[in-house]
Amino acid sequence: MRRIVEKSMLTGLLSVFASLALSFIIVPLLGGQLAGAGLFMTIFCPLVISIPASALHFTQSEKIRRAEAVTKEALNKLADAYDALRVQSRTDSLTGILNRSAFMEELGAVSQRGMSGALLFLDLDYFKSINDRYGHATGDEALRCTGRFLARYQSQSDFAGRLGGEEFGLFQSNLTAAEMLVRCEEIREGVARIDLRSPSGSKVPMSASIGVLHCQPGFHPHSCLKAADENLYRAKASGRNMVIG
Repeated sequence: MRRIVEKSMLTGLLSVFASLALSFIIVPLLGGQLAGAGLFMTIFCPLVISIPASALHFTQSEKIRRAEAVTKEALNKLADAYDALRVQSRTDSLTGILNRSAFMEELGAVSQRGMSGALLFLDLDYFKSINDRYGHATGDEALRCTGRFLARYQSQSDFAGRLGGEEFGLFQSNLTAAEMLVRCEEIREGVARIDLRSPSGSKVPMSASIGVLHCQPGFHPHSCLKAADENLYRAKASGRNMVIG
């Protein structure tokens, strides 16, 4: 309020000086003389008119600025809420990595960018036995541990997702066929080293079967995932805890 009063007084004084300057220039040119009541009106009228008008103007301007600030803050909160909702809609709530639809979306994006790489389809071995023997809480922890482990292999163009149940997908960009197989063995061994404990504290053994496919630039996401799934089926049929590609 003090700032508004100060600005209004300043505007009023400027109006007086402007009125006096114009009066002292124009009145003599018209043959008149600026004195007495005329001089008083030249000083008084601008003050009477400009100060309330300026106060109203500055008050309205201040209200507009405050409204704009509130609107900007609301828009920022809305944008943050939208971003959070988008992340939530793309994330598997249990493992924290991508869900199936988001994984396929990312797979399509890297294909459109002309990238090549390894597509891994991974399945936890004997997962039903973990649930049956140690309980569903331990089974959920097995999925969480696997998700955290696969998340280590994520980067700007590499990503992991839970494709359903105990099945996971992982895309590793720009690997050669030989590098792909080395990476798969590294991941298979990493899953086997996960330290999962039962409610009694005993170690729960874990292993994974992996079907992998080397994707060429411009690959078809669904066709490649199907081919990797077929390799996964062969790995499970051949005894599990192995890589086939």
